[in-house]
Amino acid sequence: MRPAAVLFDCDGVIVDSEPILFSLLGEDLARYGLSLDPAEMERLFIGGTVSGAFTLARKLGADLPDGWVDDFYARTYARLAQGTPLIAGIEEVLDALDAASIPYAVGSNGSEEKMQITLGQHPEVYRRMKGRLFSGQALGAPKPAPDLYLFAAKAVAADPRACIVIEDSPTGARAARAAGMRCFGFAPHGDGAALANEGAVPFRAMSDLPALLGL
Repeated sequence: MRPAAVLFDCDGVIVDSEPILFSLLGEDLARYGLSLDPAEMERLFIGGTVSGAFTLARKLGADLPDGWVDDFYARTYARLAQGTPLIAGIEEVLDALDAASIPYAVGSNGSEEKMQITLGQHPEVYRRMKGRLFSGQALGAPKPAPDLYLFAAKAVAADPRACIVIEDSPTGARAARAAGMRCFGFAPHGDGAALANEGAVPFRAMSDLPALLGL
């Protein structure tokens, strides 16, 4: 059955921002006494917020200063502004949705400012999504709470039970499940087991998504 709407995560689904974010985060954590390999960092932090990373990293032994969150945001935004590519194939997915007259929106745990910085580098994609970019931070209910995806569904006048969420993190997949929505889990570099454990259907390439959506 074709979806009433498709709701996308942003980082790692629309824009390939996560390598930049995790590189900066890994450098900072090591500087403050917590060395983690990339797999550990992904398991601990993917799909979360910077504030959440701050709290968890401190619990794990990182001696992060009190002003670290704001400082990390400023440095991250500056780095993302230097160039953040799109995920390969996402524009073709949007083309297919537009051709089928299926609405879509974005629900991200990132800030509104970060989405403006990353998506703003891609004017055609940003134009398509302007007015349908929603932040869990701005809403006051980041994932895994279901509020963000329920809000996005309401914004495009779609029945939540007929929406499909596209996510790359277990946290986001958990939010989709809590909202009563089906979820496809984008897992380009692994088997997607962590996503599947949260009820998502893993897939490896964006070029596969239109067929999964019945388009």
